[in-house]
Amino acid sequence: MSVIQQIIDKYYPEEDEQKRILLTHSKSVAQKALQICDAHPELNIDRQFVEEAAMVHDIGIFRCNAPGIFCFGKEPYIRHGIIGAEIMRSEGFPRHALVCERHTGTGLPAHHIEMLRLPLPPDTDYCPETWEEKVICYADKFFSKTHPEREKTWQEAHHALMKFGGDTAQRFKDWAKIFE
Repeated sequence: MSVIQQIIDKYYPEEDEQKRILLTHSKSVAQKALQICDAHPELNIDRQFVEEAAMVHDIGIFRCNAPGIFCFGKEPYIRHGIIGAEIMRSEGFPRHALVCERHTGTGLPAHHIEMLRLPLPPDTDYCPETWEEKVICYADKFFSKTHPEREKTWQEAHHALMKFGGDTAQRFKDWAKIFE
């Protein structure tokens, strides 16, 4: 059993619907991200890291209040990335932690956090920086946790991001030019 699977099992010990959703979603994101890696060797992306980080990018959801995906914690869902980052840092995986905290939307710039009064640390940009972070963030937009077995079309994923503002959707569009 891989170390990543051991970490998932530590925080999701029950074989329940919450873990099924997490694993189904994470495996789908990992598979799509790996397809992008394979299609773009010129980007020199760390494939093993992408697979591992995609599997734990949402590890913090269990502490959030999102009953629709069987998460009955106390924290607002928007904090799942920060929570996941704390978990992965505590487990000794600081690079994986960055993926956790930078994958929401197409990233959360500090000005959006402030403008929207999101319950996240102020004056911090949570935007993907490396190719690995960007590929996982991009792949994540094609799979929801409410319907984890279904892949969205590019148009559906783009449309879903429009509600978060033009620059969010534009980042997705810019990544599509590279990854598709």
